[in-house]
Amino acid sequence: MIHIRQIQASEWQKYRDVRLRALRDAPDAFGSTYAIESAKTDAAWQRQIETALSSGSDCPLFAYSQEDVCGLVWCKLSAAEPDTAHIYQMWVDPACRGSGAGHALLDFAVRWAKKMAAQRVRLGVTFAQSPAMSLYQKYGFIQAGKVEPLREGSHLESLTLELRLEPRSQA
Repeated sequence: MIHIRQIQASEWQKYRDVRLRALRDAPDAFGSTYAIESAKTDAAWQRQIETALSSGSDCPLFAYSQEDVCGLVWCKLSAAEPDTAHIYQMWVDPACRGSGAGHALLDFAVRWAKKMAAQRVRLGVTFAQSPAMSLYQKYGFIQAGKVEPLREGSHLESLTLELRLEPRSQA
């Protein structure tokens, strides 16, 4: 059974460990790299989580299988486009892939974005036929930009996908 919950401030070390594990496991799935992230100080990791939780515009999430963290996603409202939420850092542990953890993380993040009155959710995905691309397309995300380099120095490309959300009814 997979369950999702927001990361707590006291879990910054667990977040750091999961994030670094994700970067080692799937280096071509992220805009950042293990080398960059592993150089951050403990204080920077702690500050990142504390700032996110106090912002009101960030929602970092863990997926759990039993008592173990098996996935991660970060949803953030855009400062430049307040009606847009962005999804970052989506990752599921290889041992939990196929268990529904990815869908559960995505679903929780989208529901949070709706609650925050976002009208769309955007994410970047490595441009390839992959389980991640398939998950996003099945969920209803569509292409919302052109193919661009994943990051400097990478031969891979990234694609922006977008999910339009139903406007909340004015009751």
